[in-house]
Amino acid sequence: MTTGTVRFLNLPNGKRIAYHKTEGTGPGVLFFGGFKSDMTGTKAVTLEQWCQTHQRAFTRFDYSGHGQSSGRFETGTIGEWLDDALSVIDELTKGPQIIVGSSMGGWLSLLATIARPQRVHALITLACATDFTRRLLMPTCSDVQKQQLTSEGCVLIPCDYDDQQPYPITRQLIEEGDNHLLLDKPIPIHCPVRMFHGMRDPDVPWDFSRRTCEQLESKDATLTLIKQGDHRLSEPADLRLLLNCLEQL
Repeated sequence: MTTGTVRFLNLPNGKRIAYHKTEGTGPGVLFFGGFKSDMTGTKAVTLEQWCQTHQRAFTRFDYSGHGQSSGRFETGTIGEWLDDALSVIDELTKGPQIIVGSSMGGWLSLLATIARPQRVHALITLACATDFTRRLLMPTCSDVQKQQLTSEGCVLIPCDYDDQQPYPITRQLIEEGDNHLLLDKPIPIHCPVRMFHGMRDPDVPWDFSRRTCEQLESKDATLTLIKQGDHRLSEPADLRLLLNCLEQL
């Protein structure tokens, strides 16, 4: 069960955003992927299959510099990827959406909900990496790496998921990310929010989701901690939790 050939959203700035879309009833479901991931992952495809089975509208896409979209990952920023996500909401979806955001996609889904409150029916986050550019990347950089960021503007961080492709982290990514930080003040989101985080997540500590949940203004927000859960939350039991939550919303 797939949506067939990838399609592209051509933006006025020349970017091409790759996406798959399933037509169906609303509220639609929209998946926001993580940092340096793409729309072909297990969670995205599982959500798509569920939506096809239930005749529910569904959209998944690649940010600029990710997957099959145009652009270079090294030049990307939180603001640029947020603009990509908002373009997808505006151009490819209709009516209220349930946004499912994974890792960095959780942070972007919060920002998108703030920017388009009338378009978001509910929000589901998985291993939400709110403010990770400042609160996670910088504290884990060594003094040598911080010096390299200052002098060269970029540092390579080893990736546990892809040994041949370290993550290029740029000074621009971190500094521009400061324009979108959320955890130092109440987060003006009022729709239902369901957060899930694995307690064995080696990449984003579950405290990120706890702090995010505390700052939400929504009175209908819950955080579920999964004791054996890792960062990806793609095991069959994790996916069942996600689909059960989606069905309830």
